[in-house]
Amino acid sequence: MAVSKSRLRIKKGIRNKISGTAERPRISVFKSNKRIYAQIIDDEAGHTMVAASSVDIGDGNVNVELSKEVGKKLAEKAVASGITSVVFDRNGYVYHGKVKALADGAREGGLKF
Repeated sequence: MAVSKSRLRIKKGIRNKISGTAERPRISVFKSNKRIYAQIIDDEAGHTMVAASSVDIGDGNVNVELSKEVGKKLAEKAVASGITSVVFDRNGYVYHGKVKALADGAREGGLKF
């Protein structure tokens, strides 16, 4: 998988500044050409607490509406497991379009960040 040098540089800068804890875990976003994935991660313990993806929700290529549904599904699972406050890691992607829709869906679902 080819990752652009600029996205890697931005990703490293973001990860140097933010980290997930048990009280306030990190939402990490990954998007491919066809799918979008999100995980809530506790970096101190080193494990994923909750995950959601467009594979779970619908078929076909991901769009803004499907990204918002992934965010809502992630928030639903997180609230059910007792997580209400998180930090957002856009993983080097521009905060626009699908990434922004996922974040908005998570906020609508009850997560605070």
